[in-house]
Amino acid sequence: MSRPSADELAAAAATGTHIRTWARYFPAEPAVISAWGDRTFAELDAEADRFARALRERGIGPGAHVGIVCGNRPEFAAAVFGSLRSGVTYTPVNWHLTPDEVGYVLDDCEAAVVVGDARWGDTVAEATARCERAVLRLAVGGDIAGFDRWADVLGAVTAGPLEHPVCGNRMLYTSGTTGRPKGVLRPPGYSTGLAALTSAPRYSAGTGQRNLCTGPLHHGGPLGFSLVAPLSAGVGAVLMDRWDAAEALRLIEEHRITHTHMVPTMFHRLLQLPEDVRAAADTSSLQYVLHGAAPCPVPTKRAIIEWFGPVVWEYFAATEGAGASISSEEWLRRPGSVGLPPSPGHVVVVDEHGDPCPPEAAGEIRVRRDPASDFVYFKDPAKTEAARRGAYFTIGDVGYLDAEGYLYVTDRTADVIVRGGVNVYPAEVEAVLLTHPSVRDAGVVGMPDADLGEEVVAAVELTEAEPAVTTAELAGWCGERLAPFKVPRRIDVVDHLPRLDNGKLYRHRLRDRYRADASGASTAGAAGGSG
Repeated sequence: MSRPSADELAAAAATGTHIRTWARYFPAEPAVISAWGDRTFAELDAEADRFARALRERGIGPGAHVGIVCGNRPEFAAAVFGSLRSGVTYTPVNWHLTPDEVGYVLDDCEAAVVVGDARWGDTVAEATARCERAVLRLAVGGDIAGFDRWADVLGAVTAGPLEHPVCGNRMLYTSGTTGRPKGVLRPPGYSTGLAALTSAPRYSAGTGQRNLCTGPLHHGGPLGFSLVAPLSAGVGAVLMDRWDAAEALRLIEEHRITHTHMVPTMFHRLLQLPEDVRAAADTSSLQYVLHGAAPCPVPTKRAIIEWFGPVVWEYFAATEGAGASISSEEWLRRPGSVGLPPSPGHVVVVDEHGDPCPPEAAGEIRVRRDPASDFVYFKDPAKTEAARRGAYFTIGDVGYLDAEGYLYVTDRTADVIVRGGVNVYPAEVEAVLLTHPSVRDAGVVGMPDADLGEEVVAAVELTEAEPAVTTAELAGWCGERLAPFKVPRRIDVVDHLPRLDNGKLYRHRLRDRYRADASGASTAGAAGGSG
């Protein structure tokens, strides 16, 4: 079977035309399989070219940004790979967010192009109204007010390979504890995907391998590991429209899925399926199951390895960079570890003075910065410098290295709640609670949850001047202003929140109050709860 040479692949990587190469060698191979349509590599390559030409005809090129507010459908992939050969930077946006939140990201990333999914047309239209730079607005899957139809615009451009392609980039947004999210920008063409992170089984185009995308493509894990990496390597992706454990098993069997990326919550849901359903499922095709984004309980991971076999790999990473990975065999010898860093000194653990901690002693985890893939926070040099520690960076995780150099994460950042593999930032939720006229003060923390890893809970002090408010009303207030996954599952009214003299919240003390109250009763001075 004829295959591209190493030189061809290197040239494709330099110009962002990975799938053009695979379209030449395997034109009829499925590139995208989804509930919203399929594409072969030849079809996806042609659609990416048309998108790129639509940008170029409007003077949109290197330095410009594309915002993608879209579900898991073929047009998402075409927008990504069209951007990557146009020299532009694309930013996926979480469609769960409110119009204000979506609008902030589109405006902050300076999107000249917005690709919107008609399923969330009202949100996209309202959000884009504040995005003055958007000169091209494309609607997929239906109509959106003020948007042109994707098919109409792409159908009007000249067909054929884009001349003089230029490698593009991506910018993902990650929230900070001070409120609004910030874009994480890395150099164009920086290495990403399975080969850059682990020594797990590699992709091999033309062998029938398939990757099952289990999560929304606006998240970095599904985007990188289940779309960009496999398609860039000539391996097709099966896109789930939404997560469902039984449907995932069906798709694994139907498409003989070899690779996939999951978060621990998905493992929970799979293991909760009836025993006969699990026993009947054929998962023998799986070669590689990657997971990360949140801590995975030891019993859960052990059970998944027993079921799927030693094909489970875990990684420790963030949008800002990767730190470690671990195979099933290694993990079974070191339960709870997130892996061995790729080289000595790549990850260090330091105490409050910045001095190295001895083995087994917990401290702040720092990851070495790679000049070839170093990040900056878009338009925020102060935040960038705050994350850097000389040759390292930190996102505030706490953990330790054992005597052999394996990393264990003992806690997340004091402020960050990891709910179902998605970060929720307390400061953002607190800010919404504090806008209610009856709320004097608010504190938000994460509590352990067997299914989602952590759940959002809040404690509030009420003013005496305003009419009484119920915690259910406060939850509704949040629901009108925040994405559903950010709304507190429980809200308690307390007499006083533990604050420092300088006004900072003793968040660990608030968290300890809840953990001490394992029975679920409200804390001292509480008056009711909210679901």
